[in-house]
Amino acid sequence: MPDLTLEQLDPNMAAAQADSDLLWYDLLDLGLEGQGWSDLAHPYDRLPARAEGRVTEAVWTLSHHTAGVGARFVTDAPEIAARWSIRGERLAMDHMPATGMSGIDLYVRQESDWRWLGIGRAVNLPANDVQLVAGMAEGEREYRVYLPLYNGVDSVKIGVPQGTRVCKVAPGGERPLVFYGTSITQGGCASRPGMVHTSVLGRWLERPVLNLGFSGSGRMEPAMGELLAELEAAAYVLECLPNLSPEEAEERVEPFVVNLRAARPETPIVLVESISYQNDHLVTAMREMVERKNRHLRGLYEHRAPGDAKLHYIEGAGLLGEDGEATVDGVHATDLGFLRIAEGMVAGLREALG
Repeated sequence: MPDLTLEQLDPNMAAAQADSDLLWYDLLDLGLEGQGWSDLAHPYDRLPARAEGRVTEAVWTLSHHTAGVGARFVTDAPEIAARWSIRGERLAMDHMPATGMSGIDLYVRQESDWRWLGIGRAVNLPANDVQLVAGMAEGEREYRVYLPLYNGVDSVKIGVPQGTRVCKVAPGGERPLVFYGTSITQGGCASRPGMVHTSVLGRWLERPVLNLGFSGSGRMEPAMGELLAELEAAAYVLECLPNLSPEEAEERVEPFVVNLRAARPETPIVLVESISYQNDHLVTAMREMVERKNRHLRGLYEHRAPGDAKLHYIEGAGLLGEDGEATVDGVHATDLGFLRIAEGMVAGLREALG
């Protein structure tokens, strides 16, 4: 375990229950990661309260989903449980399982790597109570929990046996990678919250991540640009092209980038091409639409990059692989697809981060 600044939580803060030896600690007492603002209407939201009415209704509704939000903690407990209450009215979609849409995902640090450890399956509305892992060998370890990708939560508690300690991990001070994008960015259709590429990249790069993916609604409106500009980011990663028509891309992308650069002249901006639809080898209209958007983005980059050393570019070709096997519907990624996207982006992000 790396050197961490820890604050042990007082067991008196935890809730006990008569039929169990577990103590339940509120996740808010551990401190949330994956949020860029503190002036929130709800403690698990992704946008500030003042965004209501400024952003579209769709974006505001989706900002209640906890994509990319989670917490780190250290404990010597041999068993970890989770209890959470879901805000939404459904657990799953017809192409995304409840484990990804509404579940809780647990990782543990082993030496320098993060390893998956346990999943909290969401099977009830609204409340779920799940043993994430049990029977672990003795030892104090660092853990990371990821919250639902396509649902909000009203509350989350972590349960550990009485007599074990739970410690809050102080933030390291690193600026976050800020991803702004579409349903793919939000996590459609990962089987677990930790598998979306934004979270994979956060683990690989050891960086905090803000997931500002909004399903069908990553559309580069000026209001979203103004909100992004408020954030002290390590880099902005813009992957909105799948939600834009060619005409909208030609109208919106350049002003969005220009205004963001004016507000944050020293922050790297990474432009990400649209991924290729996996049936476009025969559906030519789809291929031509994506190619037109990507040509425009490439032209914008080539025009601005000579005068902007902090503007970076990631091509979309190959992000999902070349075999057509990495999506549920041609565009939304499976876990394989998200892993490939992360592999295709990591070198470009390392370059942007210096």
